[in-house]
Amino acid sequence: MKRLYRFFLLAAMALVCTGCPDNPEPDPPTPAPTSITLSSDTFSVAQAGENLSLTVKAPVRPTVTGLPSWITFTDGTYVDFSVTFGLTVAANDTYEERTATLTVASTGVPSKTVTVKQEAKEQPPTPPDPTPQDTDAWRLAAKLGLGWNMGNQLDAYYNWHHVDASGFDWFDYPCETVWGNPLATQATFNGVKAAGFTSVRIPVSWLKYIGPAPDYKIDETWMNRVYEVAGYAHNAGLNVIVNTHHDENHGDAHWLDIKNAVNNATLNEAIKAEIKAVWTQIATKFKDCGDWLILEGFNEINDGGWGWSEDFRKDPTRQCNILNGWNQVFVDAVRATGGNNATRWLAVTSYAANPTFTKYMTLPSDPAKKLVVAVHFYDPSDYTIGEKQYSDWGHTGAAGRKATGGDEDHVKEIFGMLYERYVNNNIPCYLGEIGCSMRAKSDTRAWAFYLYYMEYVVKAAKTYGLPCYVWDNGGDAGAGQEKHGYINHGTGGYLGNGGEVVAKMKRAWFTESASYTLQSVYDSAPKFTN
Repeated sequence: MKRLYRFFLLAAMALVCTGCPDNPEPDPPTPAPTSITLSSDTFSVAQAGENLSLTVKAPVRPTVTGLPSWITFTDGTYVDFSVTFGLTVAANDTYEERTATLTVASTGVPSKTVTVKQEAKEQPPTPPDPTPQDTDAWRLAAKLGLGWNMGNQLDAYYNWHHVDASGFDWFDYPCETVWGNPLATQATFNGVKAAGFTSVRIPVSWLKYIGPAPDYKIDETWMNRVYEVAGYAHNAGLNVIVNTHHDENHGDAHWLDIKNAVNNATLNEAIKAEIKAVWTQIATKFKDCGDWLILEGFNEINDGGWGWSEDFRKDPTRQCNILNGWNQVFVDAVRATGGNNATRWLAVTSYAANPTFTKYMTLPSDPAKKLVVAVHFYDPSDYTIGEKQYSDWGHTGAAGRKATGGDEDHVKEIFGMLYERYVNNNIPCYLGEIGCSMRAKSDTRAWAFYLYYMEYVVKAAKTYGLPCYVWDNGGDAGAGQEKHGYINHGTGGYLGNGGEVVAKMKRAWFTESASYTLQSVYDSAPKFTN
């Protein structure tokens, strides 16, 4: 009976459903698109950065290429031929607008591009140029003025190793002519003076002319030659700087070895003892020289990484504190010799002579209170001394033809920092080396930007009270990558087109005219249409 009831129930349900519509068929599949569709092909982003969404419809899962380092890409889920990507744009901390062109591609259809433009950081108000004051810092700047480096001369040395029968290792002996320059003469410095320079920096390597511990006796012939050359410069009416130059260790086993001293207290004490002995002897030799002479403790002390080594970047203060201690030993040694050394200006350098590393610098204690901070400036190095050596520099240079960063605003930022940190606090500061590898005059564009760079940097140095010394290695047009030859180191005459470059630097330093300013130099930058 129950089975019969169930049969009739099912039959009734079937009769009722007979009048119902048929069950709907599933929706047909979405056809694949025949092209790429973008939610947007242009994004305008504020300087502070932004999170963007880019939805792409494509027949096959799309890819995005061309992403710069300042855009972080976040992948999405590809469903029904559509995917939404995330684009996180970082803050733009440069003073130039930047643009990225991304390529969206999918198999079998033409690709499309997405442009991301980001606003530049707003330029801070331009402070007025400093006004020279009646202070020691400004007076010394006026006295030293525009300087010349006699590079690759007394700092040159034999860079080879040889062990003779007795086992003595002959290597790294300084030699004035080994790097291709002739012997310096009185004519050399007469020519430098006639060219318009007011000061010279004479880099000196001592190396194997320093005897063994404990006396570290310096070879008398070499000491006398250094003294003689400095005398030539003084006779010509020039201010003079003498230093220890290539004695630092950049991987060549030289004795000023900060890389190993930072982890070896015994080695550090031995180096300090040698610094004291070496500078006691140099200072004693020069103690009767007048205030035309400045003694500069070191050149570009670093561990060979120039501030980029893992050890330095991990904690810059470790090595910089070692150098701070070496600077103190230098000052103490010179002052202790008495005579004019008790009161002459002494120059101390920052790590790698890098202006930015002066923030880790502690000035030595000095009873005479006559210290000068010495740094070097070759920014941007890809333009001035690097492998690329672009043709353009500055705000009128073309993208792709110039190095990134290091334009006029960078020069003002670095020199302005040095001014505020030192000159404005009555602590003199000079640029012991500046320069740029000379371009061929036949390349009209590169030559124009090269002259502009040299003029702008020197004018900026004058504006901020920073005496500057152009690096001259005596290298003419055939001297390899670093062409820094202006003056013949033997005769004092100009090398090649050196006179034209020196004229630009002289104009920048010595011209006193209300109409000739750093801004007017900036406004006269080279302009090319391509």
